[in-house]
This record gives sequence, C-alpha cells and structure tokens, in this order.
Amino acid sequence: MEILRVFNNNLVLALDDKGREVILTGRGLGFQARPGQTVDATRVVRVFIPSDGRDPDHLAELLAGIPPEHIHLVSQAIAEVGLDAVGRNPALVIALADHVSFAIRRVALGMDIAYPLLAEVKHLYADEYARAEALLAAINEHSDVQLPDSEAVGLALHLVNAGFATGDLSYTYKMTGVIQQMLTVIEQAFGITLSSGSVSVGRFITHLRYLFVRIHNHKQLESQPTSVGNAIREAFPEASDVAVRLAGVLELRLGSALTADEISYLALHVARVATER
Repeated sequence: MEILRVFNNNLVLALDDKGREVILTGRGLGFQARPGQTVDATRVVRVFIPSDGRDPDHLAELLAGIPPEHIHLVSQAIAEVGLDAVGRNPALVIALADHVSFAIRRVALGMDIAYPLLAEVKHLYADEYARAEALLAAINEHSDVQLPDSEAVGLALHLVNAGFATGDLSYTYKMTGVIQQMLTVIEQAFGITLSSGSVSVGRFITHLRYLFVRIHNHKQLESQPTSVGNAIREAFPEASDVAVRLAGVLELRLGSALTADEISYLALHVARVATER
C-alpha cells in the first residue's frame, strides 16, 4: 500500500491494492513516513475503509485526534459484545471512539453531564440501548477510568444515528423528539397509553425511522392515485385523521410535506398501534 498522507505518528491515509483510499492505524506507522512511500505492513493494527461516500480525509482527521489506546479500547469492546455490523462501519467506530475518548477525559476531570433523553432512548430505542449497555460494560472492563451508566444513552444515540444514515447526531436528537411527540399525539387521540415493549409500537417506530431516511434523502413513496388510499381511509377513518395530524407535525418539525402514499402507510401503522396494544 502507498502512503497518501501522514496525519500523525500513528495514522496515515493510504491507497490499497484495490485502488481504495483507506485509513491505517498502528503505533509508529507514520513516524518519519512520507507520501509515496510503501506502508510498513508489520505496523498496521487496524484498517478503516470509508463507505457510504464518506470523505476519507475528514474521517482520518477525526481519527487522528483520538488517542490510539481509546480506539483500541472501543474496537476491542465492539468485538467482545458481538457488534459485527458496527465493526464494519468505520464512521460509526470512529464516532463511538471519539465519544468514549471525550467521556473518559470528562470523568478524569470530574465533569458530569446529565443526558436529558434517558427516558426517551430507553422507550424508543430499546434494542440500541441494550447493545449500548453491553458495549459500555465491555469498555469499563478494560479501562482504568470507569464511565457512568448514563453514558449508555450517548452510545445508544450513536447506534441509532447509524440507522438514520445522516452522519449528524443532532438529526438523531431531533428525530427522537419527533417520534415521542407523534406517539403522544396518538395516545391523546385514542385516549390510550402505549407500551414501549409492544410489537405494534416497535413496528411503528421502525416505520418512522425508515420514513425519516426517505424524507432526508428526498425519496418518499409516491405513485399515481389508486383505490388503496381510499380503501385505507374508508377502513380506518379515525387512524387516517390522526395520520394527517402526524403529517402536519412532520411538516412543521422537518419542513417536508408527506406524500399521499406516505400518509396512507402511516394510517395503517396508527390503526395497528391503536388496536394492538
């Protein structure tokens, strides 16, 4: 592999044998190295292959600011708890390592922060939160600095963020608030209390998460008017009315109007949530 850019003594950007720009880490890997030189393969500890159009230079710059021991700590924890999908996503590994590194520094300085979304994360993203708790336990097992249990919230949000495919954690915060608001609208409309553990609520949240991705990518479901939409409105009039209200919430919060198809599918999920508690 040929070195393209040296970021520090432990990190370089290189061109692999497949012509891809890859980020390489390893103790002393970049020491006295120059662009154009061949990578010392014996020093390579980890290879990050940028995906999803991520800028290799930007990812490398982020990674260069994280102590190598913290990168190793997170990578080791990811492998131990079996988060294979996370390990194959370099942007997510880097984001988690950056989060953990900053958290370790905060704890070492005696700084404590409270995550305001604890209840929402546990309620809306139960699977990610469970994985985050396991990841945090593995990190603490190999770290001299013990991170508080509350850090599972931050780790969980990074896992959720990967599903939104935006690369922007602030978008995930916004989506979390929007989902909670939509569930509240449904509860008030039907006079019910929804259970976070119900299958229907889980499906509804999954539907919303994919819907947000479609909105973000400007790829909403849309087809010529058919009898399906009319049939849904006739079969589930109350759910359809609520779906229109939810579409209004989304337009207000995200600045994007839903297509008729998206509102129809939303109505189906609303009807299921309201009847399958």
